[in-house]
Amino acid sequence: MICMLLVAGHGTILETQIKSDVTGLYAHLTGVPKALLPGVGGKKILDFWWETVNTRQLFSEVYLVTNADKYKHYERWATANDFPVENVVNDGSTTLDDRLGAVADLELAIRSRQLQDDIMVIAGDMLCADQNFDIAQVIRFFRSKPGELAIYYELESGEKSYTRGIVEVCPNTHRVMRFFEKPQEGVTASRLASVVFYCLRKESLLYISEFLIQHPDVNDRTFGKFWEWLINEEKIPVYGMKLPTGFQLIGQVGLSDYTKWLAHYSSKQQLSPSKPITCRSFARVGLMGNPSDGFNGKTIAMSIANFWAEVTLMESQTLVLLPHPLNDPTEFGSLQDLFRISRKEGYLGGLRLLQATCKKFYQFCSEQGIALSKQNFTLKYDTNIPRQVGLAGSSAIVSATLKCLMKFYNITDNDLPKPIRANFILNVETDELFITAGLQDRVVQVYEGLVYMDFNKQLIDERGYGEYVPLDMSDLPLFWLAYLGNPSDSGRIHSNVRQRWLNGESTVVEAMKSFAELTDQARAAFQCKDWPRLAQLMDENFELRRSVYSDDCLGPGSLKMVQLARQFGSAVKLPGSGGAVVGLCMDTERLVEMKRAFQEAGCVFCFIVPYDPSVQGQN
Repeated sequence: MICMLLVAGHGTILETQIKSDVTGLYAHLTGVPKALLPGVGGKKILDFWWETVNTRQLFSEVYLVTNADKYKHYERWATANDFPVENVVNDGSTTLDDRLGAVADLELAIRSRQLQDDIMVIAGDMLCADQNFDIAQVIRFFRSKPGELAIYYELESGEKSYTRGIVEVCPNTHRVMRFFEKPQEGVTASRLASVVFYCLRKESLLYISEFLIQHPDVNDRTFGKFWEWLINEEKIPVYGMKLPTGFQLIGQVGLSDYTKWLAHYSSKQQLSPSKPITCRSFARVGLMGNPSDGFNGKTIAMSIANFWAEVTLMESQTLVLLPHPLNDPTEFGSLQDLFRISRKEGYLGGLRLLQATCKKFYQFCSEQGIALSKQNFTLKYDTNIPRQVGLAGSSAIVSATLKCLMKFYNITDNDLPKPIRANFILNVETDELFITAGLQDRVVQVYEGLVYMDFNKQLIDERGYGEYVPLDMSDLPLFWLAYLGNPSDSGRIHSNVRQRWLNGESTVVEAMKSFAELTDQARAAFQCKDWPRLAQLMDENFELRRSVYSDDCLGPGSLKMVQLARQFGSAVKLPGSGGAVVGLCMDTERLVEMKRAFQEAGCVFCFIVPYDPSVQGQN
């Protein structure tokens, strides 16, 4: 592949304003070409791009296209920066009036050097907010697609779409469906801005000459006009890749805008490495419909503030995953100590969850056309979610890790929407770690709060996710939670029900439909705040589950807790896969007595504090 750095524009606005500035602050920049002006961190703008593309592993040659007016500046720059002077192409223009146009400059370099290879085109006078993005990832994505590639970014709040080339990108195929060069307000809702950063296949270079023949006016020979023509008129397949950073072509701005964006991007660079990112995800209780989430059913679940997983990400020189001293022990008091811990907790701590999430995150971004910066980090986690009692402890660690990675790499909700995020977390566990799981936990940990979920098969087949609706959390009744003090592996609770369902066994199929019906009734009870009806439905949910899963499968510990709760007149059901129960006692006077009874039975008992994401400062 060949890289082409374009610096042939005549920067009349910026150059004129620097020359006429009366403060004297910019006198030393008079006559300096735009690409050689200071960029982020004090480094020349062109220095950054040269360092980015100066690798023989990626590019066989790098060319610099300039004009005759500034040629000597770039010749001196080339000798000082070990850039091959023979690869500096002079387009012969000296003023704005006799300029060739950006597309004609590219064609000149291709024709004069007889180039026959894939070409990456970059504007060498472009400020970039992120100085560490991975250009190799860009090339890999380009080669994975049967077409050209256009880099884009999401406009910041202060940027106007009518100052940029705007693309509409299909979220599934990543194909650029429409290109709008500086569109008027209302023409498109897209906020995705294309920049002069493209990849062209060698077999597509002939389109450049064809475009120039059809567009003899130099004012039309811009890359914006070229991509409008290629995408909208010629229908040539062009794919989009997002860089989670900002870009500014300083050739199109004045002195005030140049200094403003330089200061803005520089401040981002200064702030990014120092501040750790900490994110939490909360445990959840399934209040209705579970375990039908794994069987195209419906459920209602709630995140609870009692228990959480917390992940902290800090920028570092190398990528480090820190083991948790309790959950990933590497040091033991004795061989007997190792034996007892291993027998009780097994060998699978949280470190594998961090690693699998990072691996899947990179894979997702690569497949979705999101180029990540080459920044390393250290991850550590902590959790107080009880293990092996079905409160979604594993997915909470994955969810919190994903939140940190999204913040660190500036991945937005548009890049990874909430329903897709839930699928991502599930795939980390099922595809990477072979954990038996359903979507419910991941959905409620992404949306947070009290969530109604419909996992309708047709919906999931058509769009990849179900219908997820947050419910009102005001004036909720007091739920309670109890779990075994010494639980067994909760993963065994699913038994052979899935295979029976796949085989079409009527008992299981009808039961899953009944779970969905109970969930719809429970949703109505929540909306009407009919708590006695909700309590009745919770009991029905448990009995339906018991009819499908044998008592042996539910486990003696869970059954014992259910029986104990019922002695005090409380509604009760399993909140997850097993090892815990959640209840709603309408007789509040008996709650203290019931709590004491659970504690005396060797269980841990607590009153649930619902986590409401709309309440500021609760996290």
